[in-house]
Amino acid sequence: MTETTVVHLLRHGEVHNPEGVLYGRLPGYHLSENGRLMAETVAKAVAGRDIVTLWSSPMERAQETAAPLAGVLGLEVTLDERLIEASNVFEGLRVAGGNGVFRDVRAYRHFVNPFRPSWGEPYGDVVLRMKAAIDDAREEARGHEALLVSHQLPIWIVRLAAERRRLWHDPRRRQCSLASLTSFTFEGDRLSSIGYSEPAGALVRGNPVPGA
Repeated sequence: MTETTVVHLLRHGEVHNPEGVLYGRLPGYHLSENGRLMAETVAKAVAGRDIVTLWSSPMERAQETAAPLAGVLGLEVTLDERLIEASNVFEGLRVAGGNGVFRDVRAYRHFVNPFRPSWGEPYGDVVLRMKAAIDDAREEARGHEALLVSHQLPIWIVRLAAERRRLWHDPRRRQCSLASLTSFTFEGDRLSSIGYSEPAGALVRGNPVPGA
């Protein structure tokens, strides 16, 4: 009989971002009060699961999301650079609203190739690093479950790749809400299914900055 292993990808909770900028890999962006409540809600939701390893992106918002999970699960958090947000030339800028980058003609040169994309880390590179992290976590948690805290775009892109769908997409159509779980189930080394859930869905409000 093959062993069943589940690797959960958890998007971080809501971030305090009053300026509405794309914060990407910028330091200093922490969970809001509501974001901390999201993290605590997810921790309660997974408390009874057979999670034996807990990894996180090094970004503050991801580590703060992982913290209550570590407490509930009795696990140390392993930081892994492969789970980090995708790089983006628009970090620190508003991407929506009347004064967003889409109204700035100087930004147009970054939009020449949406398939790569030309404004940030290539989708293919994101897939490679995220898949490597998932595979290593699966091996470490073989026969049990692993939980990896990451960010919207990396989670969504590796899911698209796993489902053999095209990688270029409309960010508004990503199924990866704040504090959501995208769960990869493996039978042995074979991916058998991908699930999605929103344990803190009732706490999601407004329209967060895409990719944040």
